[in-house]
Amino acid sequence: MREAAAPTPPPPPLAEVLGVRRIRLAEVAAPRLTAEERRARDQLWATMVLANPTLFDGPAVSCADTSWPRPGELHVSWSRVTYRHYALRRVPSATAPTASLSVSVLQRTDDGRLLVGRMSPTTAAPGRWQFPGGSVEPPPDGERLDLAALRRNAVRELTEETGVTTTPTELELWAVTRGQYGSVGVLFLAPPLPEAALRERFTALAPPERELVELAFVSSPADLPGLPGPHADYLTPVLRHLTRQQAGLRRRTP
Repeated sequence: MREAAAPTPPPPPLAEVLGVRRIRLAEVAAPRLTAEERRARDQLWATMVLANPTLFDGPAVSCADTSWPRPGELHVSWSRVTYRHYALRRVPSATAPTASLSVSVLQRTDDGRLLVGRMSPTTAAPGRWQFPGGSVEPPPDGERLDLAALRRNAVRELTEETGVTTTPTELELWAVTRGQYGSVGVLFLAPPLPEAALRERFTALAPPERELVELAFVSSPADLPGLPGPHADYLTPVLRHLTRQQAGLRRRTP
């Protein structure tokens, strides 16, 4: 008698896209963990590093709380953690918040498509398709984490992952996403560039240091099935939102 196959776990829920005009950030104390939570976290992190020795327990920003006091205004309370903190997501009894704060860049081509990249097998999300971006790093002690700092994080991620250089003032705050664990992603719109120029700059990056191993260009959710492998939870909803935005602009254009 053939043994029944294990059920396929359901995919994680898609992120929600929210309009935003202003973001305020306030630092709060790091989450207080019990001795049991610290032990479970450290044991899980050690297991994860054995499976992927390139994982780095560097500084990161955790979202302690979020609120929307007025339409279009997001308030984020954040704290300093390191990446091992997110191992608590695998601890059912953990109560500390594990929402992360990240930035992503919507890099357009001159015909309106968006650049997406496939993560390297050595990253924390091997093979995943996503926009250029990553987790926000906390500022040095005494410095503020604000919208200007988020823009600088986004510029650095775009340059490191694609070779494209821009300035913080050229990035337009576009939207935020709210995903699994309550994680917040801040999305910026970058000035358009020709596809050929984007590919040339990406090719010029040193291959051993690439976080992205492949580029693609998409304009709607219909393009995503052609990208094999996992997708970031925000890809489909962001492309849907963008498609609706563009359709609305066409209807208003005489």
